[in-house]
Amino acid sequence: MKRERIVVAMSGGVDSAVAAARLHDAGHEVVGVTLHLWDYPDELDAPGGHGRCCAPEDQYDARRTADALGFPHYTFDRRDLFAKEVVAPFVDAYVAGETPSPCTTCNREVKLAELFAIADRLGARGVATGHYARTGRDADGTPFLLAGRDDKKDQSYFLYATPREKLERLVFPLGESTKAEVRAEALARGLPGASKGESQELCFVGGGEHAYTRFVEERSADRVRPGPIVDDTGRVVGEHAGVHRFTVGQRKGLGVALGRPIWVTQIDAATNTVHLGGEKALAGVGAKLDDVVLAPGVSLPLSARVRIRYRHPGAEATIVMSSEEPGSAHVTFREPVAALTPGQIAVFYDGDRVLGGGRLRSRDLAS
Repeated sequence: MKRERIVVAMSGGVDSAVAAARLHDAGHEVVGVTLHLWDYPDELDAPGGHGRCCAPEDQYDARRTADALGFPHYTFDRRDLFAKEVVAPFVDAYVAGETPSPCTTCNREVKLAELFAIADRLGARGVATGHYARTGRDADGTPFLLAGRDDKKDQSYFLYATPREKLERLVFPLGESTKAEVRAEALARGLPGASKGESQELCFVGGGEHAYTRFVEERSADRVRPGPIVDDTGRVVGEHAGVHRFTVGQRKGLGVALGRPIWVTQIDAATNTVHLGGEKALAGVGAKLDDVVLAPGVSLPLSARVRIRYRHPGAEATIVMSSEEPGSAHVTFREPVAALTPGQIAVFYDGDRVLGGGRLRSRDLAS
């Protein structure tokens, strides 16, 4: 890569600090940028709270890194945008009986969009992040997204919807590294925050038991109501305090006992009903997707490995275009897949290459 001005997204954590340090060492004109996205409750720092990224105090850790390495750093307030594009849809999805993937939304609608806008204002050609992901190019120069080399930290899943014009300019300095290597490098360099812990769970939700439940209820109390819990025969076996407390595939914290292993198999927000059943009832052979985004040069139909959530290893499937509505598709799996969860993201892969993805809307049950 030729030397150029590059905006580096800095969360105040180890990954973005090392990404910035590597680019600075390579002679690029680095400009550190931190997006202030959320103000955090005190319980995040209490026992049971979790590590998080993008916290207000993290901007100072990012600034310390920039000062230590000798490049400028700026913080931009994007709290209103984050609340509108990420937090509100997150709450709406849970109330609607879905399990959202807010990190994919954040990268798509907030972080990358704002970073590129800021880069353009600063006259920067490149935008770099601390994601564990890579890019490549076809013979004709078309860019594509690749999984990071560290399969335990790979974050390409969250970036599946990145359009061509951004892939052309994105830089992932950590893509070929493992987390252990990055941590060791931060310590060896003596970077501020080198020993900081990993971010866990969601950056905007407090820690402790039932954190998600509390968060949603505080923002949607007027939409939360009790309803029936039914077993796989349709018999009412209990009552719940809101469908937002459940997710498909959940086994613990159901509030009922049937004397046999049971899971949440379906959440029907229209009737405010939570359905329970055995493990076989979780198996799905296909799924309908909406908001489908395909990588540059990719078209449907295609065969691919499909990851139905971040930590899912993927399952072989065929994806075809749907005629129901624009941007929709249908996935058919070679073998039944457990816990296809409405609201989650299905991402398509050919080896390490990201082909696209879409939001899971509904599933086809195994017969």
